[in-house]
Order: sequence, then C-alpha cells, then structure tokens
Amino acid sequence: MLVLGIETSCDETSAAIVEDGRKVLSNVIYSQIDIHHQFGGVVPEIASRKHVEKISYVVDMAFKQAGLTVNDIDAVAATYGPGLVGSLLVGLSFAKALSFSKKLPFVAVNHIEGHIYANFITYPELMPPLIVLVVSGGHTNLIILKDFEEYEVVGKTRDDAAGEAFDKIARYLGLGYPGGPAIDKVAKLGDEDKYKYPVADIDGYNFSFSGLKSAVINHVHGLLQNGEKFKIEDIAASFQKTVVNILVEKTINLSLETDIKKIAVAGGVAANSRLRKEFYEKCKQHNIEFFVPEFKYCTDNAAMIASCGYFKLQKGIVSSYRENAVPYISLVSKKS
Repeated sequence: MLVLGIETSCDETSAAIVEDGRKVLSNVIYSQIDIHHQFGGVVPEIASRKHVEKISYVVDMAFKQAGLTVNDIDAVAATYGPGLVGSLLVGLSFAKALSFSKKLPFVAVNHIEGHIYANFITYPELMPPLIVLVVSGGHTNLIILKDFEEYEVVGKTRDDAAGEAFDKIARYLGLGYPGGPAIDKVAKLGDEDKYKYPVADIDGYNFSFSGLKSAVINHVHGLLQNGEKFKIEDIAASFQKTVVNILVEKTINLSLETDIKKIAVAGGVAANSRLRKEFYEKCKQHNIEFFVPEFKYCTDNAAMIASCGYFKLQKGIVSSYRENAVPYISLVSKKS
C-alpha cells in the first residue's frame, strides 16, 4: 500500500510517499527556518502563506522522487493537529481535496502520534510493545505503546514542553532560533556540572519545565546584576544536563516498572546529542533496547504521517472530510 503523507503543522511544508508504513520512497521538506530566524521564532501568518505557496511544488517533488504519479497511490494522510491553525488548514485542505478528486481513502493524523511512527521507518522490524518518549517544541509525552493504534499516555508536561524550554532559554541567552540545536552545539563547549538547577517535584510520570526555565533565567539575571563573570556555554550545558536527566530518568523508570525492555524516543528533541548519549548509556546499563529515529525523521516530516496513516488504515480507520484543523488537541490514551 502506497500512502501519500502531508505535514504542515508549523513551519515545514512536507510531502512523502511511504510503502506499507515502513519504506520511504520520497520525503520532501521545505523548511522556513531561514525566514523565521530573523524574528526569533515562527510568525504564524508568514508560515501559513509560505505553505500555500509551496504545497503543490512539494507534493509534485514527492511524486517525482518516488518515480510515481498520483494514480499510483492508495490513500492520503495529513496532519490535522496540534499546530498552527493556519498552517494545518493548508495541508489538511490539500489532502482532502486530492483524496476526494481521486476517490482515495483519507486519514487525519495527530501530529504527536505521527512522531511515534518515525521509529518504525528507521527500524523496519520494530514491533510493539514499546515505551515511547515523544519530546518536541510543543509536546512532552511518555507513552506505553501496547500495539499499533493502542496506547496509554502515562505522563505529559504540566506546563512548558522540553523543547519549548530549550527555545526560550536559547532566546534569552542570545543563541538564536531554533533553540534546541543552538543549545546542543554551545553546550558541548561548556561545563555541565558548573551549576545545579532545581528539578520540579511532579507526581508520577508527568513533567514540568517552566520552573527550571525560570530558575535559569533568574540565575543569569542575578549574575549580570552582581557583575559576576560567567560563560554562556556553562549555563547551556548545565541546563541541558538537567532537562536530559529528567527525561531519561522517568522513561527508564517506566520501562523497569512495566518490564517493557524497549524504549523509543521521537520528536525534535530526539535529535539532541546529549539526550541520545544518556539514553544509550542508561539503556545498556539496564539491558533495555533503545531506538531513536534518523535525524531527518526527528523533526517534522510527512513520512511519519504517511506511516501512521498506513497503520490506521490497517485497523480500518478512515477519516471524514468534515475533519477540521484542531490547533490544541492533546494525545489521549487509545484502545484499538
């Protein structure tokens, strides 16, 4: 089965064609990072206009890369939320129109759920059950994936997501946008044990990064007011270590508690080198298998949407054309 996936939840216009949910035939991404860099973050109106300009071109390129035509595909999948509503509407409307005109099944995909399926692309033999940490700019979720389309959300952020905290600290330190890669790069030059930052005492497997973000900002502000010398590299490294330790510790603990000895990480923050290193080491220590997508599938892409769409279709899930963009939708536990 060949599924065309479309992803326009934020500032990447992406289209991909995936075979049987795991084999990527094409994955085209038009990034707007250079456009939004000057503003220090994504400007929603600019993002949606750029999606309108590029969506047809990106879809055409996906077919050309795959050596296919629109008559070869079997279904269309698109992100319907969460994300920027203007951006979501571009990809969702395009996908529904194409599906309707060619009489193809249409599947609406939750962006957060889509990130999970990036692992099934990188590891074609991977099967549930899994412990999955989805960690990105807008979301931090800890999930027990029991089967395809069957999962339990056991933890989520109570305030800022981990990636959001990265972006805000990077902006405060003058490191630019996007913040995650900027902090990852600078932190390699710093002493991660230089400063100790507080960790929120949150119940169970939930997360909170707002207090940590404020603690770092207040700390730097205090250093500046007192005229004390400090290195931004040390601040970035110490902050990054704290975030990584929180994410890894809770994920490992869930794996040990459930005796599910397979952990997968997904989302933009999954590209963080410190996070990958810590997971590799801790998983090896506890005899847990660790999976993380290729870098190109960590950030927003349509291949993961097409993959998720395929597995939904295998479960008999087809969406209505009445499905609308939902900017603030959460990921909730689901039984097949």
